[in-house]
Amino acid sequence: NEPVQRLMAAEATRIRAAVPTDGRIVALDERGADWTTDKLAAALGRWRDEGIHPVFVIGGPDGLDQELKTSAHAQVRLSSLTLPHGLARLVLCEQLYRAVSVLKNHPYHREG
Repeated sequence: NEPVQRLMAAEATRIRAAVPTDGRIVALDERGADWTTDKLAAALGRWRDEGIHPVFVIGGPDGLDQELKTSAHAQVRLSSLTLPHGLARLVLCEQLYRAVSVLKNHPYHREG
């Protein structure tokens, strides 16, 4: 579907323009890696230690441009379910909070 592809490519251009020069794109995609909160925490800790600034990107209603996803530092999925954008942002925020809690040994995150 060519019009959709053009819209996604234009969106990818706007996304790249908004990413800081020291930022690394983490594309949220339903076909991305299935991470646990602990794996997200480990990645955040590693990126912090390496001076990498992750930029989490949620695509439009048709997803993210394939070239943007391919060039991303990582591709991660929040769920196998399709989530509306507002809920995806909320889930991402919650998981980032939990992951940082894990890194700080805060009791907020509870396993099992």
